[in-house]
Amino acid sequence: MDTDIHGDKRTGLSLYMKYPPGTHCFTTELTHPSAMASIATKLLHHLALLLFLAQLTNSALVPKITNLDQPALKPLAPSTYIVHANHLAKPPQFASLEHWYHSMVATHSPRAVADNPSRILHTYDTVMHGFAVQLTGDEARSMSGAEGVTGVYEDRVVHHLTTRTPGFLGLDPGFGAWRDTDSGDGVIIGIVDSGIWPESPSFSDRGLGPVRSSWRGSCVDAGDFNASLCNNKLVGAKTIGMGDDGSASPRDTFGHGTHVASTAAGSEVPDAGFLMFARGTARGVAPKARIAVYKVSVMKMAEIAAGIDAAVKDGVDIISLSLGDVDPRPFYIDALAIAVFGAERNGVFVALAGGNDGPRASTLINSAPWMTTVGAATVDRQFLANLILGDGQVLTGQSFYTSKARQTTMTPLLLSSCLGGDLTPEETDGKIVVCMDEAGAPSGGDQVRARDANGAGPAGIVVVDSSGWLQDGTVGLSVAVDFTGPTIVLSLTEGKKLRAYMVSSPHPGASFSFPCKTVIGENRAPVVATFSSRGPNPIVPELLKPDVVAPGQNILAAWTGIDSPADARNSNYQVASGTSMACPHVAGVAALIKKKHPSWTPAMIRSALITTAGTLDNTDREILDNAVLHVQGSRATVATPFAAGAGQVRPQLAMDPGLVYDAGARDYVDFLCALNYTTEELPGGAAGLNYPSFVVVFDGRTGVRTLARTVTKVSEEAETYSVVVKAPEHVKVIVMPTTLEFKEPKERKSYTVEFRDEAPGNRKTGWDFGQISWENDKHRVRSPVAFQWKN
Repeated sequence: MDTDIHGDKRTGLSLYMKYPPGTHCFTTELTHPSAMASIATKLLHHLALLLFLAQLTNSALVPKITNLDQPALKPLAPSTYIVHANHLAKPPQFASLEHWYHSMVATHSPRAVADNPSRILHTYDTVMHGFAVQLTGDEARSMSGAEGVTGVYEDRVVHHLTTRTPGFLGLDPGFGAWRDTDSGDGVIIGIVDSGIWPESPSFSDRGLGPVRSSWRGSCVDAGDFNASLCNNKLVGAKTIGMGDDGSASPRDTFGHGTHVASTAAGSEVPDAGFLMFARGTARGVAPKARIAVYKVSVMKMAEIAAGIDAAVKDGVDIISLSLGDVDPRPFYIDALAIAVFGAERNGVFVALAGGNDGPRASTLINSAPWMTTVGAATVDRQFLANLILGDGQVLTGQSFYTSKARQTTMTPLLLSSCLGGDLTPEETDGKIVVCMDEAGAPSGGDQVRARDANGAGPAGIVVVDSSGWLQDGTVGLSVAVDFTGPTIVLSLTEGKKLRAYMVSSPHPGASFSFPCKTVIGENRAPVVATFSSRGPNPIVPELLKPDVVAPGQNILAAWTGIDSPADARNSNYQVASGTSMACPHVAGVAALIKKKHPSWTPAMIRSALITTAGTLDNTDREILDNAVLHVQGSRATVATPFAAGAGQVRPQLAMDPGLVYDAGARDYVDFLCALNYTTEELPGGAAGLNYPSFVVVFDGRTGVRTLARTVTKVSEEAETYSVVVKAPEHVKVIVMPTTLEFKEPKERKSYTVEFRDEAPGNRKTGWDFGQISWENDKHRVRSPVAFQWKN
């Protein structure tokens, strides 16, 4: 959300919340057929994948697909399984699909027919067809062989992937995208997440007219949630399934869904902030867009797919999905990928979090081409505090400590890993505990407890976030969840100075300085956050992901009205970090684009976001990557497209991109078919998809790759574009033609690009990057290019 401070357009931040680990990416590549395979075999492979998506596009031709080649099904205990069915194969004797589904369960389960209805948990009829049901492993195996069943997938747990933001992104009430789109008024964003806190002022409908007549959603009356709490801002609220407490209430008791929803489309709220920090007017990215919430309380894939299905059926325009699978699968057996494909096929744009498992390579999740995958970056705001060492050095970090102090009493320092209760309250009593292990690795202050019953405990805590070089990238602002005393978080750079002092001094000590104020515009931003998951794409390396980055570190947005589980200092607005926070920013920008261009496809919106993204920060230098890696040396380095995608999303430019790369269901069918072929067997391969970025692989067998793209003119006036190429040394890029002339609206032009490796014998394996831009005096349509050399 955005906060205006002293009349300037500013955003707030306030509480870091670390979500559970495990957002790892699937890394197994699909197997290519042998180069010696017969033409007939190739055609069968092609047809199998073609028919898979043909079902999703309402074709009557349906392949028999099961997941029996996947990990063994559980043999005894019942689990939830998603049964993916071909609705067109329903036998005529069944009056409805549900009758057919119940018959399947009765046939392939030994339990009584009367028990079947209670075991079908969800049915899907919009973005996909089928149902979720409780089955044993043997029953699921039997079900997978049923006529009309195309796949049976065991349910999986997903995780939340936890704004100075609209203002930092260039949004202003007085001009530009907000004025041109009336702040997204009328567009409906579906939030599939942990629910909503409807009483938050961020969901006020003051000044909003009624929702459009075509809207089919509603609000439930369940438990502690009354349908009257909905209004012309919150236009839908329902729970998918039942919560752990058996309630169908869509009320958010966790905070994540409320935070995400207000980031995307929160109404204007004066004097919002966390404690005394980041005070100002809070706004979402599309502050007049409407919100429909689909609460998924147990975070299972069956519920997520059902939430997407319900949102599309209700008529949302945009979906924000800040959730991710801990074990992603190939797209064709991934229920989330299939459901999002169905949403795109129905014209609904879906933004998804890219994961929080960075900075390791190939950790990205939600990476299908019909998904808009979002990474996280920092903003130009800090909450500075100082640690003054005994030798006079002043180290700068960040803190939410609320007691102002020019300088506290000099206090002994005590080094600890702060893990596993290695120190008792008596050992820490009267000392400042430095949370940093012997190797200088990051450690969690969450294991340092407050004073015990006898009053013993630390006088303060210093947490060294050694995952990031820069203090504006620190994310541990509330790691000391049980400690509300003096606390400061330092970056690795400052942490090294602290370690050197503690090693050299026989009696190291320090004091704190807390100005308790918010500092705007003094730090370099955006910087890619360390935690943001990185490419290359672990499933399809030929598809460049993430697509873009957006603000996702220390983001202020609405919270629940109950005591926060993450911080005893409860506030109706909190700060959180993660790609979960970046994702709704892009969903909000997509809502603005949808308002201005209601006929655009999701692929056109995604293209506009990618080709107009910025690669420079607020100092007009290249965006940095804050990740600490052994290969980086001693400072932050420039972010590659594997960290930043095409760059940071720029809403104003995305409203008028000039040209777009469009794609539809047929294009994605061809993309999946291409995964069964080597580049030689199918020219272009997966990289031949009409995507706004390029991946070029030189594998030693050939030093030339040729790819084709088609662009569609979306500006009104006639325009001519010239190509501008930037490539690594020893790579020659030939674009034909070199100019594109457009005279009519929606006119399409195609071009080819030949990439030639002119020094293959001298090139080591690895990656390098470049770009291809189509430019004129008004528009610059830029596509990042990734080059891979492998043996």
